[in-house]
Amino acid sequence: MILSGNPIIYKSYEWERLRIASRFNASLMDHLRPYVKPGITTDEINQVVHEYTVSNGHTPATLGYHGFPKSCCISINEVVCHGIPDDTELKEGDIVNVDITSIVDGWYGDQSETFLVGEVSEDARKLVQATYESLFLAINTIKPGSSVIEIGEVIYDFATELGYGVVRQYQGHGIGREFHTDPGIPHYPVSGSERDLLLPGMCFTIEPMLNAGTWKTVEDRSDGWTVRTKDGKLSAQFEHTILMTDSGPEILTLTKEGPQPGHRF
Repeated sequence: MILSGNPIIYKSYEWERLRIASRFNASLMDHLRPYVKPGITTDEINQVVHEYTVSNGHTPATLGYHGFPKSCCISINEVVCHGIPDDTELKEGDIVNVDITSIVDGWYGDQSETFLVGEVSEDARKLVQATYESLFLAINTIKPGSSVIEIGEVIYDFATELGYGVVRQYQGHGIGREFHTDPGIPHYPVSGSERDLLLPGMCFTIEPMLNAGTWKTVEDRSDGWTVRTKDGKLSAQFEHTILMTDSGPEILTLTKEGPQPGHRF
């Protein structure tokens, strides 16, 4: 994505709009949670997302975004991100990331979770656990005035020590009145990101994607969206929308029924 180089600092009176949009998005994640099970198609999950969003008077942000045809992204096993819902059925042993973004009165909330579909392999479970932990390591590392590179450093060091690849082609981003704004949030150390400071009033996503093998990815040329691991090995992702406040990072998209900090899969 091409960003402007001008991160937005929201006024304190705007913070509640960010919270409301993210809170709705979290409720959507909890609503779809029971549907993620063997035998359901990804298109049926997409329909659940769409109907819940519009019935509450809101808008699925991905639908029509740069031509994306569905109301959420669903990425199974070796698919890293941007999977397009279709007639593929989830099966026992899959891991599947559901990435949802809602527009609520002009404000965006964005998050994703990787679900274990039934009983999964120990390797798959460990990858999902590590990805989840890397997200919270990053959140717990930052404070007002932290640099973006601190996020990349802690995720990269943790993941590579476990033997996982950290996806480099896709990153977190600023969010609020627009879907994607500065600052870009790489999940590995990028030269220059030490100059990007996280100040109170900045809202952004952290969304590490860890691969069981290489960090390299390939985009499906047939649809222009679906991204897979280059070696065909598993990939997992978790994402939260974060508001930096004067007292530290506030996670805006925590769910009531999903995994909480410290969760074991």
